[in-house]
Order: sequence, then C-alpha cells, then structure tokens
Amino acid sequence: MSNPQLLYYKMGEKVTAFSSTRYGGCSEGNYSSFNVNRYCGDHEECIARNMQSLKNLLNVSQVVMPHQVHGTEVFQLKHPAPWEDMADDLEGVDALITDVKGVCIGVSTADCIPVLLYDEAHHAAAAIHAGWCGTVKRIAEETVRSMRDAFGTQPELLRAVIGPGISLASFEVGDEVYDQFRIVGFPIDRIARRYPILPPFGGTEGGFKWHLDLPLCNRLQLEAVGVRQIEMSGICTYLQSDEYFSARKLGVNSGRILTGIVLR
Repeated sequence: MSNPQLLYYKMGEKVTAFSSTRYGGCSEGNYSSFNVNRYCGDHEECIARNMQSLKNLLNVSQVVMPHQVHGTEVFQLKHPAPWEDMADDLEGVDALITDVKGVCIGVSTADCIPVLLYDEAHHAAAAIHAGWCGTVKRIAEETVRSMRDAFGTQPELLRAVIGPGISLASFEVGDEVYDQFRIVGFPIDRIARRYPILPPFGGTEGGFKWHLDLPLCNRLQLEAVGVRQIEMSGICTYLQSDEYFSARKLGVNSGRILTGIVLR
C-alpha cells in the first residue's frame, strides 16, 4: 500500500486543503483503493489502514468526518477529541467549521459537491457536503453565516474551493427535483438544461430529461453572500470515475472521496 494520492488546493500558506482520489489505499472492489468512509460498506480494517496512512501523510493525529444526512446542520469543532467521543455530535451533520489547528476536518462525497472555505483573517475553515438536497436548502450560505457568527468571518475575504462532483452533463434529474430548485428561486435559465435521452432509455423516439449544474448552484450561493474568491475544480466524478468515486457510476456500495482542510 502506497501513500494516498491527493488533489491539493492552494488556499493559503498556513493551510492544507485537498480531495482524495481513488489511489493509494488497500480497499478492494468498488472501494478500490483509497476509502476512509465507514458508512458505505467497506471493511473496517481497510478503512483504518487507509485512515492511518492519511494521518501520516498530513501529519495530523485526527481526521474529523461527520455522518452526513443531506441536511443543513453545521457543527463547530472547538477542541480535538477522539472520534468515539464526538460520534453523537457528528450525527446528522453536513458541514464542519473550526479554528483548531492541526486537525483535519472533512466531508465525504461521491457525486455530491464538496466545498471548502478558508478565512485567513481569523484562521478558520469549513468543509461542506452539498448534495442536491443540501444545495436546494442552501447549506453553503448557512455555513458562511455560521462562520460569521462563530469567528467574525467577512465573506468577501473568504477563499472557497468547489471540489470534484457530478457535472451538468451527467446529473440527470426528474421533474420533481427540477421543480424544487425552481420554487426556491434558483436561476433556472443558468443552472438547468434539457438533454435528449438516448434509446433504449428514451424509447425508440428518445425523449428529454432535465440536468442540473450543482457546482454552479453552490458557486451562486457563495457569491450571493459575498464570497468572491472561488476556485472550481472542474472535475466530474461520473465522467472520471476511474480516478474519483461516483455512486451513480459504481453504485452506493462503493468508496467515497474525502475533501478536507487542515489549519497549520
């Protein structure tokens, strides 16, 4: 087993920000090879070995990951503690914020959109899990407000990264999902497109389905609350499932990407 192969982001001199790839671990099958998510069916011994490799690479003693539920709950990590002691606090959480140094906070995704925020002025950070449910509920906006309340963060000074996730071309949705975004006021002309369904799924005459641009939806949220420095990874997990986990491509019983940030 080699070291995890990470995609790094340049967010500041005193911060390490990254998304994991599928490479550099010991997991097998659809979890191959680097998975540290304990809620997707992988073997616990593989998860533990992969996690230790990640800690060694990052030079941290702890990686804090919530049990996400596609909601808008934000949890502030105020001090490091063993994961077992925080399990109840991390249940049902989809975003983490902290100003604690030397601890990695992160979220798991496999087509959903991971977002990282860094406040250099207050040396504080956030990791956000934004699936379509969290996106339509505006979890990115909620997290920026939580950072403002907790640390005095000024949104215009934040640096943001929108990591690997499913793209507009690959994210086909039903009318009920499309309607939810329309009803809550997302600019449909910018975030949605109708694409033809190719046979056999569209029948002999084909048909059309709505597609949504989740990365853009989250960018628009950040811009709406004043964030200006936003980096887009441009990586589609569905189209690049050989490098990044995709639940739509591999099934739900597959690995997850970890997108995390460490304050130094």
